[in-house]
Formats: sequence, C-alpha cells, structure tokens
Amino acid sequence: MSESYRPVILLLALFVFLNPALAESPDNYTVKISENKFLGQFLVNQTGFTLYYFSNDSKGNGASTCYEECAATWPPFYAKELILPDSLRAVDFANITRTDGSKQTTFRGWPLYLYSRDAAAGDIFGSEQKGIWHVIDPSNQPQLI
Repeated sequence: MSESYRPVILLLALFVFLNPALAESPDNYTVKISENKFLGQFLVNQTGFTLYYFSNDSKGNGASTCYEECAATWPPFYAKELILPDSLRAVDFANITRTDGSKQTTFRGWPLYLYSRDAAAGDIFGSEQKGIWHVIDPSNQPQLI
C-alpha cells in the first residue's frame, strides 16, 4: 500500500468507528420497524417477518393464551437479547414465561407472535385474521394492563 493512502484509510476507519449509524447495520436489530402503504408502520423481527399481537391475550393479563394448534400457526416470538433502533424504546419490551415453560417477548405487555403463513419478509397475511390478530403499530399500540 502506498504511504500516501495510509492517512486516508485511517481517517475513513476512524469515521466508521465513531459514527454508530454506519457501524451498526439495521440487519443487527432483533426488532425493527417496517412500513406498508396500507398498514403504516409495524414491528418486524430481525429477518423482516411481521410481528403480531392476539387480542384475546388481553383476557390473560399479559399472559399468552395461544397454545397447541394456535401456537403452531402463530409461533411465539422470543428474543433473548433485544437490539433496537433508536426509534424503539427498550422499556416497551419484556420477556415472559409461558405456561409451557418457554419464553416469549412482549411489546407494551402484549405477547408477540409470528404467522406461519407469512412466507417472506414483509408479508402481512396474518393481519386482521379472524378480526383478532393484528400488526403492532409501535406509535399507537396501547399498553396491555
């Protein structure tokens, strides 16, 4: 390498390490925000698959009420360690233990699920299924008490 390029390369390396937006790739996020012209903004997992909530979980006071066949169609989402963009607040997320002993991540108290029929990142086939499955709107999702 030519000596004349060394300062330029060092300067570029320093810029990348000091600029968190460049150093941290959006692909590293465990939960992030996606957008659709029909639904607006909604939460997705690290691979871009849509996260849903089940309105019947409100009867479980923050506990999941989706087991067996339901959980086969709507797999519980769990992230042991969350990595979030600045647009999401860590305080809105938690992990719960389901009655079967497995873990599940929640958003504002709502247990999060994937939909088994979403075949690709960005699919929203689970939205409004039977009127009880919904995408998570990160700015308007009410707290489940």
